[in-house]
Amino acid sequence: MKTAICSGSFDPITLGHLDVIRRAAACFDQVWVCVSPNAEKKNPMFSPEEKLLLVKAAVADLPHVEAELWPGLLADYAVAHGACAIVRGVRNATDFDVEYQMALINRGLHPELETLLLPASAAYQHFSSSMVREMIRYNQPLEQYMPPSIIPLVRDMMKKKEG
Repeated sequence: MKTAICSGSFDPITLGHLDVIRRAAACFDQVWVCVSPNAEKKNPMFSPEEKLLLVKAAVADLPHVEAELWPGLLADYAVAHGACAIVRGVRNATDFDVEYQMALINRGLHPELETLLLPASAAYQHFSSSMVREMIRYNQPLEQYMPPSIIPLVRDMMKKKEG
C-alpha cells in the first residue's frame, strides 16, 4: 500500500489545500493530512484543535484520507505512518524554492522519503490562507475560497471568539 502525507498549518484549510489533497488521494492508497504548527506564522486565527476539526470536516467525503495533529518534524511523521512520499502544493516560484529546500532537508533525514510538488490548479493560484483569514475577519463570502462543509463551522468558531 502506497501512503502519502499532505501537510500544512491549515489556518484555515482552503479549496487550494483540498485540491492538492484530492489529487494526492487519486494517486495513493492512503493519505494522511498532517496538521502541524508553523513557528514562522505568528498569531494563528484557529487553535490546532480547531484546524484539525476543519480539516477533518473538509476531507470527510474522501475515502482513505485521515487527518491528525503533529507537533514534530514532518519527515518523522511520514516515516511513523509508513509513507513513501510527502505531497506539497506550489503556487509560484517562491513556494517552489521553499518546498525544494524542505524536500532536500527531509531527504537528508530519511533518504527513502520522496517529496512530490504539485503545481496549484489555476483556480487556486491567486489566494492563500492569509487572504482567506482577511475575508473571514471582514465577514466576506467564503464559498469561492473554502470547502462549503466548513464555512458554518468557521462562522461559529468566529462568533465564539468574539464572545
